[in-house]
Amino acid sequence: QVPLVESGGGLARAGDSLDVSCIASGDPSNAYAMGWFRQAPGKEREFVAAINWKGTNKYYSDSVKGRFTISRDKEKRTLYLHMTRLSPDDTAIYYCAARSAGSVAATTTAISYAFWGQGTQVTVSS
Repeated sequence: QVPLVESGGGLARAGDSLDVSCIASGDPSNAYAMGWFRQAPGKEREFVAAINWKGTNKYYSDSVKGRFTISRDKEKRTLYLHMTRLSPDDTAIYYCAARSAGSVAATTTAISYAFWGQGTQVTVSS
């Protein structure tokens, strides 16, 4: 098990920047890739960004590429998402996800992730 707890998010205006983070608990000896997904009202959950265990490979959806940056601090067991040039289209609940222990490669598909946080709301006004 990898309990995940997101924090950050909140309200922002178009063009602002905002950070969300996610702390992973569980066995500190486990290695796994992590990612961010989001779900807007009335829409399906979609991939945002992913990072491998070492932090050397990162993937982004086309909609956030160049605006969002994913990073992780393995010692602090924390995943970050730095969001810039926000738009109302970025309004959603943002979920942190972790793959199972030993799955160190980053992937973009939700089914690849075994553990999920409860989500944190990001609302961007125009």
